[in-house]
Amino acid sequence: MRKRILLLMLSALPAAVQAQTLEECQQAAEKNYPVIRKYDLIAQTTHLTVSNLQKGWLPQISASAQATYQSDVAAWPENMQGMFQQMGLKMKGLTKDQYKVGIDLRQTIYDGGVISSRSRIARQEGKVQKAQNEVELYQVRRRVNEMYFSILLVDEQISLNDDVMALLLSSEKKLSAMVKGGTASTSDFENVKAERLNAEQQNTSLKAQRQMLRRMLSAFCGIEVDGLRKPDVLESAATGNNRPELRLFDSQLRLSVEQERALDTQLRPKLAFFAQGYYGYPGLNMFEDMMRHRWSLNGIIGVKLSWNIGALYTRKNDREKLKLERELIENAREVFLFNNHMEQIQQTENISRYHTMMQNDSEIIGLRTRVRKAAESKLAHGIIDVNSLLREINNENAAKTQQAIHEIELLKEMYDLRYTSNE
Repeated sequence: MRKRILLLMLSALPAAVQAQTLEECQQAAEKNYPVIRKYDLIAQTTHLTVSNLQKGWLPQISASAQATYQSDVAAWPENMQGMFQQMGLKMKGLTKDQYKVGIDLRQTIYDGGVISSRSRIARQEGKVQKAQNEVELYQVRRRVNEMYFSILLVDEQISLNDDVMALLLSSEKKLSAMVKGGTASTSDFENVKAERLNAEQQNTSLKAQRQMLRRMLSAFCGIEVDGLRKPDVLESAATGNNRPELRLFDSQLRLSVEQERALDTQLRPKLAFFAQGYYGYPGLNMFEDMMRHRWSLNGIIGVKLSWNIGALYTRKNDREKLKLERELIENAREVFLFNNHMEQIQQTENISRYHTMMQNDSEIIGLRTRVRKAAESKLAHGIIDVNSLLREINNENAAKTQQAIHEIELLKEMYDLRYTSNE
C-alpha cells in the first residue's frame, strides 16, 4: 500500500514541475481566464440565431378573433326592398354587429434569399465575436510575462543578496576574531554587522515581494506556481505579424461584405402561398347572410407575389455607409500595424542594447571580485578601514545585480517581441 502511494506521488511530481515553464503558465492562464467560457456561449448563440432564421421556411400560422360594430353595412336598395315586400319576403340585410374567429396560414415559397443572407450574417457575426474573444484572451500572455519575469528577477536578487550576506557574515567573523586580538576596533565589527542586518532586512522584503508575485501568478494561472524555470534564449528575432487583431479586422470586413450582399435581397420579389379560414358572421356569401343571420365557415387560398421597391430609396446610402465602415476597419488595421511596428523596433533595439551591455558584465564582475578580495586582504593587514571593504562588497554586488537584470530583461524583451508579433 505504501509503495502504491509513493508511486502515485512520484507520478504526480513531473506534472507539477512541467507547469513551471513560461509556455505552460501561459496555457494554464488562458484555460483559467473566465473569458475562455465565452467561446461556447458564442457558438450556442450563433446556432440558435441561425436555427430561428431557418424556421422562416416553416408555415407561419396565426389565430385571431374580432367583434365589431359598424356605423353602416351593406343593404338592399330601397326599391328592391319594396319589391321584396310586395312578394311577401322580408330582407333585413346585414346587422351592424359582426363577429369573426379565424386562422391565417402563410408559407414562403421564395424569399429572394433573405433567410440565407441573414443566416450568413449571423454566422459571420459569431466569427467576429470569436475573433474579439481571441484578442482579449491573447492579452493574457503579456500579463503572464510581466509576473513570470518579475519573479525570475526577484529570484536573482534574492540569490545575490544571499551571497552578500555570506560575505558580510564571513567578514563579521573575521573582525570578531580581530577585535578579540586587538587588531580591529569594535566599531568596525558593529559596522559590518549592521550592514549584514540591512541585507537580511532586504532579503525579507524580497521574499515577501516574491511571495506576492507567486500568489498572483498562481491565482491567474489557476495552478500552484513555485519554482520557475528560466526560458531559453530565442535564437532569432521574430519578424512579420500574426496577431489575432488582424484576424479580427478580416472577420469584420467579411461581415461588411455579407451585409452589402443582403441589400440585394431586399430588392427581389417574394412569393408566398396563403390560406385563410374563419367562422363568423357575415361570411363570404353576403347575399345569403343578408337573408339568414347565422354564422358560417369560410375560407380563402391563394398565392401572393410582393415586391417592395422602397428599398431603392435607401440603397445608395446603405452601400455608402458600409463602404465607410470598411474604410474605418482598414484604418484601424493600419493604426494597429503602425503601432505594432514601432513596438517591434523598440523591443529589437532593447535586445541589441542588452546584448551589448552583457558583453562587459562578466569582465566587470571579475574586476569587482578581485578588488573586493584585495580589500579583504588589505583590511586584514590594517591597510584600509571597514568602510572601504563594504564599499567594494556593494560594488561587486551591484555589478552582479546589473548582470542579472540585463539577462532577465533581455529574455523578457525577447519574449515580449514574440508576443508583439505572435510569430
